[in-house]
Formats: sequence, structure tokens, C-alpha cells
Amino acid sequence: MSRLSTCISMMDEGIGRMGQIMPGMPGEEARLCRLLAMVGSHVLEELERKLKPHKLNHSEFLTLMILYSRPDGSSTPGELCEFTSQGATNMTRIANALTQRGLITRGASREDRRRVQIRITPAGRRFVQKMLPPMFPRLSAMYEGFTAADKRELGRLLRKLADNLDRLEPLPP
Repeated sequence: MSRLSTCISMMDEGIGRMGQIMPGMPGEEARLCRLLAMVGSHVLEELERKLKPHKLNHSEFLTLMILYSRPDGSSTPGELCEFTSQGATNMTRIANALTQRGLITRGASREDRRRVQIRITPAGRRFVQKMLPPMFPRLSAMYEGFTAADKRELGRLLRKLADNLDRLEPLPP
């Protein structure tokens, strides 16, 4: 049994016991949350392994992907913070690291000189074009055995969960 399968089996047993000890516990919901977190963690580990040879971390990679995918190759620090779920301090560190490598530039916006604009450089575009294709086979392998309908349904269900999370009242500090 694989490492992840072993963890999932232990989780199933533990949640089953908790359901017996704690009546009213939403066991299936707890199981789904834990399963999502476990699988997400392993997906992130896989990505980090692929990024390590390129001397990138997940936040830097995500920032580059956002800039690469934008029609004009640019964004503001605030937008990048929102899209990457990073704080302003960490986004400054990310921008510094990517700027030092010549993958992005920072400067005043053409429309509003008071606003900072972050842009992917031609070297950044070449870097992404070289780095991404070798990642495709393992990404595809993660979904081996999934039909196109399975993938659409998984995407639909994850978006539904995201909508529900957005509707939750924030917890008090």
C-alpha cells in the first residue's frame, strides 16, 4: 500500500471511531475535508519537486503563471496577492526574487504613475515555455483512469465547494 493510501486508511478508521465517540459528528463531511487536504498536500509536494530544479517555490511559480497567462503579461501587486493568496510582504519577497532573476520587472503603471505594475519579461516567457512542457506527463498521469466527464464533474464539485466556502461567515478573531 502506498504512503497516501495508508494515510487514507488510517483517516477512515479514525473518523469512523470519532463518529462512534461523538454522536452527531458530520463524518462524511469531515472525511471529505481531510481527503481533500491530504490529496492537495501531495499534489503540492509533487509540484514542489518539479519546481526545485528551477529554483522556484510554489508562490513564485504561481505568480509567473498568472503574469504569463495575462493578455498583456502584467498585473498589480494587489491583484497578485489576491490571486496567489499571499500577503503584501510575501509578494514583495516574491517580486524581489523574480526581478533578481530577470523574469519580471516592476515599474509605474502606464495609466496611473502612482500604481505599481509587475510585468513578465521576454526571459520570463522563455523560462515558462521551457519549464512547463516537461511537467505535462506527470500532471496527466495524476488523472490516469479519469474520463473527461470525471474531470469535469470533479471541477464542478470543487467549484461548488469553493462557492460554499465563500458564503461562510468569517470566524471572529
